[in-house]
Amino acid sequence: MTTFAAPDGTTLAYRLLGGGEPLVCLPGGPMRDSAYLGDLGGLGAYRTLVVLDSRGTGRSAVPGDVSTYRCDRLVDDVEALRRHLDLDRLDLLGHSAGTNVALQYATRHPERVGRLALVTPSTRAVGLAATAALREEVTRVRAGEPWYPEAVAALDSMVSGRATDDAWQAIAPFFYGRWDAVAQAHQAAEPGQRNQEAARMFGADGAFDPAATRAALAARRGPVLLLAGEVDLGAPPGLVAQLGELMPGADLVVQPGAGHYPWLDDADRFTATLAAFLG
Repeated sequence: MTTFAAPDGTTLAYRLLGGGEPLVCLPGGPMRDSAYLGDLGGLGAYRTLVVLDSRGTGRSAVPGDVSTYRCDRLVDDVEALRRHLDLDRLDLLGHSAGTNVALQYATRHPERVGRLALVTPSTRAVGLAATAALREEVTRVRAGEPWYPEAVAALDSMVSGRATDDAWQAIAPFFYGRWDAVAQAHQAAEPGQRNQEAARMFGADGAFDPAATRAALAARRGPVLLLAGEVDLGAPPGLVAQLGELMPGADLVVQPGAGHYPWLDDADRFTATLAAFLG
């Protein structure tokens, strides 16, 4: 673990994994300890992974001002990391909610972004949301799995506003390509890795400016990879494709059989896709 100071003085931490040119990795959650990323399926064999712990998570300190948990405020932390690493440009990988930070960083600092890899991306920064039809496309193909009846009933209860406290646990298998022991252990670790206060503040009023972000992405000409999981409830491929339409020249790859954490479902395929993009 290495640390650096954010502009407001908060001490932030990051891990270095692997070797080669640096790739800054922004975790999702939102506001989840980056430990859940692991080594991204062995991606460190191709790049030095600079895995940031967002403020208030993992080894990073809790800030004095909780409003700095807001997504747009986290952009300043990424810029501070770039300066700390003494890099003219960053190659960025964002996962899930972390892609919102990456997109807003690219909006405010376009000249500082090289390659941009967005893995099972959240689309709040551009004002897109998954429809019931897009979610059904990825859930109905799981109908033959033993956990499906309970999971789909819980999902229906959430949509209709009558969910129980157990609903999130029940739908967890929809976020993994295989609901095996590895996936279950990964999911079980989540509650202890998430800063709930920070997660609530992440999307507070003012966190996103979809019009500005869309305009910046339309003008961007750098390499972009969008990686979706074929059966991911969190970022259905159809939603990720809509994000791609806002980014000229973006490459969309749908990893077969993968959920929201594609490096767990097929590490070799995941790293091959990223390695080919990163060059």
